[in-house]
Amino acid sequence: MLTNILIPTDGSERAEHAIEYGFTLAEKFEAKVHVLYVVETRATYIITVDLKDEEMAEYREYGKETVTEVVERAEERGLEGKGVVKSGKIAEEIVDYARDNDIDTIVIGKQGHGALGRFIGGTAEKVANLADIPVTTVGSGR
Repeated sequence: MLTNILIPTDGSERAEHAIEYGFTLAEKFEAKVHVLYVVETRATYIITVDLKDEEMAEYREYGKETVTEVVERAEERGLEGKGVVKSGKIAEEIVDYARDNDIDTIVIGKQGHGALGRFIGGTAEKVANLADIPVTTVGSGR
């Protein structure tokens, strides 16, 4: 029985497939949908792209808009939804949120990898390795 489903999103088109799959699963089990956006704050990432405080605030605002839109869509389908924006290392924040909120399963979009991504692993892979609960990765269906 699933009562809480976590759908992390980055607002991308690729994440859309996971959102739809998560909604379908939630409808089947009458589960609550948790939508999570994580603003990456890993020091090396910030230094590499040279993000300023104002730009980080913009990412947080984008995250808030993203989770609000997904929660509204869930509610239109008759689902209970909750949207949250966190900051930190993405995979760790996803797993921590799941652990702290009695999440039964995580539904996450499978992202494409460049050469660096293949070497260090993508977010979905990291979440699957860190989580103690089932993780479903959803591809683009192409």
